[in-house]
Order: sequence, then C-alpha cells, then structure tokens
Amino acid sequence: MRYSRVHIESIGYELPPVVVSTAELESRLKPFYDEHRMASGQLELLTGISERRWWDRNHLVSDGATAAAFKALSRANFSPKDLDVLIYAGVCREGFEPATACAVASNIGLNNDAAIFDLSNACLGVLNGVAEVANRIELGQAEAGLVVSCETAREINENVIDRLVDTKSMDFYRSSVATLTGGSGAVAVLVTSKDISAEKRRRLVGGMTKNAPQHHNLCRWGLQSAFPPPIERLLGGDLSHTVQRYLGSNAGAIVQKGIDLGMRHVMMPFMETHAGEVLKYGIDLGYRTWSSFLTKFGWTSQEMDKVICHQVGAGHRDAMLKAFGIPIEKDFSTFPYLGNIGTVSLPLTAALAEEREFLQPGHRVGWLGIGSGLNCMMLGIEW
Repeated sequence: MRYSRVHIESIGYELPPVVVSTAELESRLKPFYDEHRMASGQLELLTGISERRWWDRNHLVSDGATAAAFKALSRANFSPKDLDVLIYAGVCREGFEPATACAVASNIGLNNDAAIFDLSNACLGVLNGVAEVANRIELGQAEAGLVVSCETAREINENVIDRLVDTKSMDFYRSSVATLTGGSGAVAVLVTSKDISAEKRRRLVGGMTKNAPQHHNLCRWGLQSAFPPPIERLLGGDLSHTVQRYLGSNAGAIVQKGIDLGMRHVMMPFMETHAGEVLKYGIDLGYRTWSSFLTKFGWTSQEMDKVICHQVGAGHRDAMLKAFGIPIEKDFSTFPYLGNIGTVSLPLTAALAEEREFLQPGHRVGWLGIGSGLNCMMLGIEW
C-alpha cells in the first residue's frame, strides 16, 4: 500500500467515566485466590496495568462512537454532510444487524449519499478501516471518511471474575487471565484527501500487511453453549448471578420456558487466550511485517522517530520493541492506565501522544497493529 494524497485529519476519543483499578478486580477474585493460595498484586505485576475504564451499565457502543465522532469532526471543523464513508470497526457491536455504523450515522446526521458499514478484524479493525478509506481516496471514490469504534470490557471482565469465583478452576484462569487486561473507550479517525485537508499534516505514506491464520484459535471471544446449573438452583431463590446478569430480571421464567421446550443449554459470553503462544507467534509475525514495511519504504529503525503500538501489556511491549530493535524512548504507551481497548487502543494512544507533544510535526511515525487471527498491519505516517 502506497498513498500520495491521504491525510489523517484528526482523531477524537471518548473515555468512560468508571475507573477500575487492578487491585479492585483482584479483591473480587479473593475466593479464587484463597482457594489456590495466591497472593494479590500479581495481576498488575504480570501485565503492568494498574487500572482501566468501564462504561456505565447499559451504555451503547454507538453512543461512545458518536461522542468520539463529534470530537474528531469538531477538531477539524468538518461537517458530517461532507463525509463520503462511515465505517464502524469495533469488535463490540450492538447486534448482528443492522450495522452499528448505521446508528452512529443517524446520530451525527450523516448525508444520505455516504457509504455506511461495519468492518471487523479483531484489534486491527480501525487500521483496516483507515486503509479502506485511504484506498477510496486514492482511487478518487471519496474525499473524506470517518472510522469509528467503541469497545466495552465491563461485561466480559465481570463474567470472567464470576466464573473464576464460582468454579475455582486454575485451567480457566490460565486461559482467561488475559481478559482482565481489557479496557473500554471510543475513538474516531477522520481521513481526508490532501485537496481538502486543512493542515496538510499527518500524511499517510502507506502500509504493509501480513498474516498467520494457522494461529486463529489462539485468541477467541464470542458466545458459546453453556449447560445451566441444576434446575432447582436456576428456578429457586439462589438464581445464578452470572445467568441473572445475562438473562435479566426474568431469568427464571426464561430458563423455565427453555426447559419446557426441551432446550438443554443457554448462550454465555466467553473469551479464551493462550497468552504465551499469542506472544510468541505474534512477535514473529510482527517482526516479519516490520522488516517488510521498512524495506518497502526504504526506511530504517533508526530513521523512525516514534512508534505507536497496539496496547496489550508490559511483557508484550518490551518483547516487541526488543525484537524490532526500537528503543523504548520512541514508544508511547497507555496500557498502564487504560488497559487493552482492542481496536480503540492504537489510535487513542496516538491522539494522547499528540496531545502530550510526544508526536511532533515532521516526525516519521509507525502505527504497529496486530490482531487475533493472526493479522498484522503497519502504517507509516509523516506527522
């Protein structure tokens, strides 16, 4: 991918109001820790994450994406009437259909000629969306596009904690502990052609992608069938807290109806990550992408002024920077206080890095993204 007329015009973001410390999560895990004689404090030591954000209960991801969209448009003094495409690129969506992008489009007053759709590719989604808009601009099919996303970790964080406390399973802890690194937030990236760019800054030079789909089972998030607890527990006063949360106040009646119809399972959210293997194969894929990226554009690691990476945790960051030969001073990280916000992490981190003057005009900046699957994309931007 090479671009000659594409700019990142602005980035808007929205942070949720609820701050949740890692210590608070561990306090809720005390029954599990006590069962296995585990000391508190190791989760932060393992990940380098001290806190993350949660949205209020029943918050809509389209509302978070809308708030970020308005901020990106306002910063660029840009009207939604002038957008040619709107892409929602989050992992978290409001349903199978319609596209969550439609709700955001309605909220911001998008014009009726723009393309509206969702794009999904794990944590790489927003970068894929930026490339999609850039391609349309380069081909003359668009002059401006907005890529939005909103992720929420509250539900999956609480679900994992409840299951660990209920089951006391060390195997489940090993496969799900990475889930507790998750955070919440929203972002919007406005991409324009150089013809209408006001600042003529943040020129998108191009990018490189590589994949390793043989590792697609290493990190999974979705719904799965789960056998319910004993019928008398479901229908009695000791209704499972986890089932109650996901089925609502009418959980007993819903489960009874399911039993009457012969249904033997309910659908429950799950997230499973083989963290060690994700790190191993992810670093390998990232290094190959990084090497091809530098070769394609004739750059060297020394010539790259700054990098913004997907935010996972301290171990992932340190291993990746070491493998790529990038000094830690060139990296800007937000995971210690925001956690891993999936698709939102990288562009939101870039926005904060610019606000804090870590990214300066003229810097050669690399956006280094990776997502489950495994997929990797790196974008080069002349800031």
